[in-house]
Amino acid sequence: MLPELPPLGSAEDWLRYAVSDLELARMPRAPEIMLEGLCYHAQQCAEKALKAVLTNRCVPAPKTHSVGLLLDLLSEQMAIPSEVEEAAVLTDYAVMCRYPGDAEPVTQQEYEQDGASGRDRPHLGQEGDRMMKLARIPSAP
Repeated sequence: MLPELPPLGSAEDWLRYAVSDLELARMPRAPEIMLEGLCYHAQQCAEKALKAVLTNRCVPAPKTHSVGLLLDLLSEQMAIPSEVEEAAVLTDYAVMCRYPGDAEPVTQQEYEQDGASGRDRPHLGQEGDRMMKLARIPSAP
């Protein structure tokens, strides 16, 4: 028997999709799996987890792929941990690396590090873990 699904568009529904994307981002990388795909799913996890939190707080989740914009909206509702704010860098992976010819291929170094600042960045799967932790914060009183 299939488990009962949460109401469509509910915070639980957004979180269910975020968890699925997190698991896809964490997949062991076979030679055929492109880093772009793993980065895309990490971005999708962050986006959907943030939309889950917004929905849980009765804030309409806008149709955007901008993790930074979603973090800005959420910061009006609650304090955002600094390590979660760092997920804004994932926005670039929402569109630019999904189709051939739109951007240079993602390198292993870019996958593991923020190339713009040279600052080490946790594995993208860890970004998803942070989003899941944030998404499980109960709604405001």
